[in-house]
Amino acid sequence: MEYRIEKDSMGELQVPKNAYWGAQTQRAVNNFPISGQPLPAALIKALAHVKHACAAANKDIGWMSDEKSNSIQAVADRIIQGDYADQFPVDVFQTGSGTSSNMNMNEVISNIANEQDNLGIHPNDDVNMGQSSNDVFPSALQLAAAMEIHKRLLPALKHLHSTITEKANAVAGVTKTGRTHLMDAMPIQLSQELQTWADQIEQNIHRIESSLPRLQALPIGGTAVGTGINAHPEMGPRVATYIAAATGVSVTALERPFMGISAQDSSVEMSGQLKTTAVSLMKIANDLRWMNSGPLAGLGEIELPAIQPGSSIMPGKVNPVIPEAVAMACAQVMGNDTAITVGGQSGNFQLNVMLPMIGRNLIESIQLLSQASIQLADIAIKDFNVRQDNIDEALFANPILVTALNSVIGYEKGAAIAKKAYAEQRPILDVALELTDLSEDELKTHLNPEKLTTNKGA
Repeated sequence: MEYRIEKDSMGELQVPKNAYWGAQTQRAVNNFPISGQPLPAALIKALAHVKHACAAANKDIGWMSDEKSNSIQAVADRIIQGDYADQFPVDVFQTGSGTSSNMNMNEVISNIANEQDNLGIHPNDDVNMGQSSNDVFPSALQLAAAMEIHKRLLPALKHLHSTITEKANAVAGVTKTGRTHLMDAMPIQLSQELQTWADQIEQNIHRIESSLPRLQALPIGGTAVGTGINAHPEMGPRVATYIAAATGVSVTALERPFMGISAQDSSVEMSGQLKTTAVSLMKIANDLRWMNSGPLAGLGEIELPAIQPGSSIMPGKVNPVIPEAVAMACAQVMGNDTAITVGGQSGNFQLNVMLPMIGRNLIESIQLLSQASIQLADIAIKDFNVRQDNIDEALFANPILVTALNSVIGYEKGAAIAKKAYAEQRPILDVALELTDLSEDELKTHLNPEKLTTNKGA
């Protein structure tokens, strides 16, 4: 590889000849060969959005020439569109403020702009004008997460909700054995079971939406510690206005940006909402696995679509692979939340120093939940088949149906009937005819499984 010599305040070093980054980026590349993972593309694009908006704001307030501002904005636009993606090599596990990645962006923009327009644009004095890594990076982090939530997660969850609701309507009238503690319980409609899932997803949508305004309140304009040193007083609000117009995300500038620089409470809050969503998805995935279990020795209530062979040694085996994959994605989201929680605790005095890790995990969680929701909807829930014969066999042999007779014959008598029916493997109706004075018609009325799934009152 050919190199060129670049200088910064610490001296000279070699930089790959064709790289658009400069000395500070190269120092970070040399210093942090930790994970081999660069920042997520969504975070790089959000950083470019911030630089674009800052250049526009600095032009408006008369601090930057039209030519320099336009040149910076043009390069930032190309980065937002996905160009130069290979120019951002800094590892996620770097300086905790994200300074290395902020300078990576500053150097790449300035070098490309100078190559194209030859205006002598400086990475610190121009691209970083009126900014600090300490307000730029958390602003980009929160912006990236908010954009991904609006673009991917909320549409995916709404799609999952509508798919579950449609399936619930399609299986209306199917009555099955309910289960508590994984043991037989009173009957439930399959549609009620599915509607419970839909309600969980709907509540998670509301939770995420309720947290968005705080996530979308950016500390931009606060610069180094929140006081706004070296920035125009209008910098924050102007930048937020430009970002909102460019992205369609209703971001605002914190009136007092100290909190957004020293703490990451809004990211921790949103991660908590993502964790709750993961918990809901894992519950749904595991319910599907249990209902699909068998096909002979399990519950066998439904049959998930067969999408791939399930074993390298057992021919004909088919596994519930989509629910399994979703459950693993959910576990990762829960792990990400733990790391984000630790990261949120690392706001020492005026600066949080785990920002890149928080940003990486938050974005990964959003993306995992987004795609997991779509796969769960389209490949597991949408087209599963109901195994009515298995459902009916378990339902009508269920001794717990005797619960419906409690108000007529009492709990103790009901318990005796249930134990005898289970011990002799006989239908509850037959045993109740022997041990009570109720007629067959009366028993059929009381023990009708479908009627037992709705509370009609006394």
